[in-house]
Amino acid sequence: MCVAVPMKVVEISEYRCVAEIGGVRKEASLMMLDGVEVGDYVMIHAGFAIEKVDPEAAEETIRLMRDILDTENPDG
Repeated sequence: MCVAVPMKVVEISEYRCVAEIGGVRKEASLMMLDGVEVGDYVMIHAGFAIEKVDPEAAEETIRLMRDILDTENPDG
């Protein structure tokens, strides 16, 4: 199953960005979006930023994903 993940943009270079979640950084293409700036949250899927996301919604989604992972793996 493929899942898009909300990540915060920390660097931008032409049509690529570096986005971060929980200290993990990934490079992604920005070719599908316009107007992305450092500090924005974007949904990353298969190496592409596919949608800008409201920061509050992104943080809530990240929190819920962490809760699910903690439930699935209670020992860490």
